[in-house]
Amino acid sequence: MRLTILASLFSITALAQNPLTADIKGNYDTAKTNLIKAAEKMPEEHYSFKPTPEVRSFGQLIGHVADATMAFCAGAAGEKNPARGFEKSKSSKADLVAAIKEGFAFCDPIVNGMNDAKGAEMTKFFGRDRTRLGVLSFNNMHNYEHYGNIVTYMRIKGLVPPSSEGR
Repeated sequence: MRLTILASLFSITALAQNPLTADIKGNYDTAKTNLIKAAEKMPEEHYSFKPTPEVRSFGQLIGHVADATMAFCAGAAGEKNPARGFEKSKSSKADLVAAIKEGFAFCDPIVNGMNDAKGAEMTKFFGRDRTRLGVLSFNNMHNYEHYGNIVTYMRIKGLVPPSSEGR
């Protein structure tokens, strides 16, 4: 109880001091949690599932999110993209769950080390000048875009996605 109250006070203080970054971090944490849980929940036999031949398989989506998360966060930090190529090189559930966790582990210190002042700094991303928070916001949009795909794949396979559990 005491730790929960302290954590809440810390969150309120962080929000007051860095409201833009706090919003980005909150959305990032929610997407990260749902994506990792979805990767863990989908059975191995469905990692190759594609609703139609033209789209990525469930496993490819997980690999793509891992790759893109690293690229976005490297861009926000002004670092070189570690470019692991998970989408094209991994196919097993174990490897892809590890990949998405690695992608977020790379990104976590970048997101958690951000504040509004640093986030307002400009960086090059996709050949354009963008704010660091803008790149992290783009990452969140990308993660949610593909989480939407993942939700559909899970529903087709009769699974309740993490964001709907407990409802």
